[in-house]
Amino acid sequence: MQIDLDTLPDDPAALQRMLREIVPELKAENEKLLLLIDALLRHRYGPRSEKLSLDQLRLALEDQEQADAERDAAEEAKEPAEKRRRPPANRNRGLLPSHLPRYEVVIDIDHKECPCCGGALHMIDEERTEQLDIVPAQLWVKVIRRPRYGCRACEGTVVQAPAPERLIDGGMATEALVAHVVVSKFCDSLPVYRQAQIFQRQGISLDRSTLGSWVGRACWWLSPLYELLVSSVLSASKVFADETSLPVLAPGKGKTKKGRLWCYAIDDRPWQGPTPPAAAYVYAEDRKADHPIVHLANFKGILQVDAYSGYQRILAERGNGSIQLSFCWAHLRRPFFEFYHSTESPLAAHVLARVGELYAIETEIRGQPAEVRSAVRQQRSQPIVEGLHVWLQEHLTRLPGWSPLAKAMRYALSHWNGLILYLDDGRLEMDTNVVERALRPAVLQRKNALFAGSDAAARFWAISNSLVQTCKLNDIEPLAYLTDVLQRIVSGRTKSHELRTLLPWNWQPDTS
Repeated sequence: MQIDLDTLPDDPAALQRMLREIVPELKAENEKLLLLIDALLRHRYGPRSEKLSLDQLRLALEDQEQADAERDAAEEAKEPAEKRRRPPANRNRGLLPSHLPRYEVVIDIDHKECPCCGGALHMIDEERTEQLDIVPAQLWVKVIRRPRYGCRACEGTVVQAPAPERLIDGGMATEALVAHVVVSKFCDSLPVYRQAQIFQRQGISLDRSTLGSWVGRACWWLSPLYELLVSSVLSASKVFADETSLPVLAPGKGKTKKGRLWCYAIDDRPWQGPTPPAAAYVYAEDRKADHPIVHLANFKGILQVDAYSGYQRILAERGNGSIQLSFCWAHLRRPFFEFYHSTESPLAAHVLARVGELYAIETEIRGQPAEVRSAVRQQRSQPIVEGLHVWLQEHLTRLPGWSPLAKAMRYALSHWNGLILYLDDGRLEMDTNVVERALRPAVLQRKNALFAGSDAAARFWAISNSLVQTCKLNDIEPLAYLTDVLQRIVSGRTKSHELRTLLPWNWQPDTS
C-alpha cells in the first residue's frame, strides 16, 4: 500500500484505518529485511559451515596440546633427570615404519671396568629406542656423462650413447624437480613465488616465471593422460558434478575475469563398488550451460548435482531419459538451517530434525553393499521422506510467499523427484559432498595464488588437480607418482597406447 504524505486525511478514523492496513505490511517487510541482514552478517562474519568442522575442532585441540606440553616441560625441568620416569603419552606407541632409512647413535659408557672389582665388563643387553628425525630437503646436481669412443683403425669413427630425452629441452630441471614444483603448488597450495623464496634460501635463484614454465611443460606432457582420466571418469554410470569460480587474469585489462573450474567425481567406496575413486577437473571461461553440455556429451547415467539450471538444460536437450538428476539433501537443508539460526523457527527445526534422522540412517549403512543400503532406505528412510513431503505441502500454504522459509519449502518440493531418487538406488549418496570435498583444494589454491595467469594456465590447474587429487583419493603419494610418470612418458618407455597403465589406480611404481 502506497501513502502520499502530502494528502493525508484530517479525519482520525480514516488515519486509524490507514494505519491498520499499512502496519502489517510494514511489519512483514521489516521482518524480511531483518532476516536478510542476519543472513548477510552470518555470511560475512559467521562460520562458513553449518557445524563445527573436524579441522576447526582439531585446531582448538592442537592449541590446547601445545599449552599442556609447555606446562609438562616446565614441571619436568624442576625434577632431576634420573627421576623423570613418567609414563609415556598414549600416542605413536608402535614401531616407526620399516621402510624409513635408519641411522644409529650409540651412547656408551667411557670406562668398561667393573666399579667394584676392576674386572672387564661385557655387554648383557641394550636398550633400543627410536625417534622420528628429519633431514631438510636438499637439492642435488645430476651430472650426466656420455663417453665418446673412437676406433684407432677407422679414422673418423666416433660412437656415443644418445642423449636421453628431457622434459625441458636444454633445461636444468629433472622430472623429479618439476614434479616437486607441481605437487607443491597443487597439493600443498604453495604458489610458485613462495617456492622461489624457498629455493632462494638454499642458494638457488629461480625466477617465478621459470617455475611457471616448468609447470606448463609438465602439463603438456601430462595432457594425454589427463584426457584419458577425464574420459574414464565420465564413462562411469554415476558421477558427481559441481563447479567453483577461478579468477583468471584478463590479458591487456589489468584485472581478472571469473572463470570456472568444473569437477566431475566418482567414489563408489561407500557401497563397495568396483570403480576406483577419481576427480576430473575441466576449466571453462564462464558458467554457461554450454560447457557441461559439451563435457557430458557422451555421458549416460545418474548425475548427482545441486540445483544449477544448466543440468536441467542437458535433460531438455537430450529428451531421451539417458540422464537422471539426483539432487542434494545438504542443499535442501541449508536454507532451513539459516532460517532457524536467525529465528529459531519450530517449522525449520522440524525439517532439520527429519533430515537429521535420514543422515543418521546413512551413517549406519555407509560401507554396506548397494542392495543392503537400498533395502534399509526403503524400510526406514522412505516413511520419513514421505511424511516430510506431506508436511511441506501442508505448511507451505500457510506462509507468506516472500518468506525465506516458504522459498526453502518451494525449493524442496520443486526438486522432490531428484531428492528421493537415492531411496531406490543403493549406489547413490544423499548429497554431493564427494565433489564438494574434491573442490576444496582448488579453493585453497585460489586463495593463496589469487588468480590464474591466463586461460592456458587455468587449464594447467585442471590437469594438475585431476592427477594430484585422484592420487590422494587412491592413497598414492603424488610426488612419487608424478615423478615416475613423467620419467616414463618423457623417456618413451610408456607408449601412447599404454597410457591406461599410468592412471593413478592402475599405476605401479617402477622397481627396476
